[in-house]
Amino acid sequence: MKIVVLAGGFSCERDVSLSSGAMIAAALKRRGHETALVDLFLGVGEDDPYSPDINPISVGASAPDLQKLLTLKAGMGEVGKGVIELLSDADIVYLGLHGASGENGRLQAMLDMLGIRYTGSGYLASALAMNKPLSKLVLEQQNIPTARGFVQKKGMPLPNIKLPCVIKPSSGGSSIGVSIVFCEEDLIEALNKGFMYEDVLLIEEYVSGKELSVAVLDGKALPVIEICPKNGYYDYKNKYQPGAATEICPALIESTIYERLQRTAEEVYFALGLSVYGRVDFILRPDGTFVCLEANTLPGMTPTSLVPQEAAAAGMSYDELCEFIIKKSLEKYGN
Repeated sequence: MKIVVLAGGFSCERDVSLSSGAMIAAALKRRGHETALVDLFLGVGEDDPYSPDINPISVGASAPDLQKLLTLKAGMGEVGKGVIELLSDADIVYLGLHGASGENGRLQAMLDMLGIRYTGSGYLASALAMNKPLSKLVLEQQNIPTARGFVQKKGMPLPNIKLPCVIKPSSGGSSIGVSIVFCEEDLIEALNKGFMYEDVLLIEEYVSGKELSVAVLDGKALPVIEICPKNGYYDYKNKYQPGAATEICPALIESTIYERLQRTAEEVYFALGLSVYGRVDFILRPDGTFVCLEANTLPGMTPTSLVPQEAAAAGMSYDELCEFIIKKSLEKYGN
């Protein structure tokens, strides 16, 4: 098949996406597919896009400078030159994007209108899962436990906030713009940090416990993975720097809790309307209760990412996982 792996984009998570995209593209080439790796934002280069040298790309310790990125591209818009034409030529587009460029549903809606087939969830589920306050409401309506919280808009009066709390942009991922606040002195700085990325923040109670994640593949939960950062919490640096965190898969937790986490992850997947694959993040309290933090519709596929580790624990290699995602995505279109 002709497959375009779409990565990069104009997003704070573009470096993560480029790393995911390079690994996905290399895996698909090993599987015998004619594969092109393309940056959504910068567009198609002069060379044959289906004959690139694809090598793993490392992720830096901090998010990229998007203002600097703007200087690399002439013209306006988030879709680079030649991208639509190349996507139209493919049998399917593998979305290796992360962040607003690929996970908020706008790209999926455009591809739907153009009749271009792509991997993963559709535009509505993508938009819903990306918007943390909205997805939180859906989960609460389904009696899925979440952390108590509220929305804070830029410029609005600040209510009394019980500490400790977590402040995060209402959309986005990779823990960019997220702060855990333990004292009043750090509150304004954390709010300003969040507002650098968005005008709407979600402020939630801080839930202490084990950080766990469950990937869902075609509606079925994979093994639970526990994340143990060596310093601090699971922030951008600890997510993507090799050796910054230890992952345990399957997680060493009590069997009934383990199974309940898997079933809850499946419930979240269906409640938000996800398809093909996704990942659901949790915090497990010492008393055995847990809260769902969020769902990811295009989870990372980098060397340190969680979904490939969970798939491996279930007996599925990285290359097999990519192939499975292609297969199940094509089934959405009757293939």
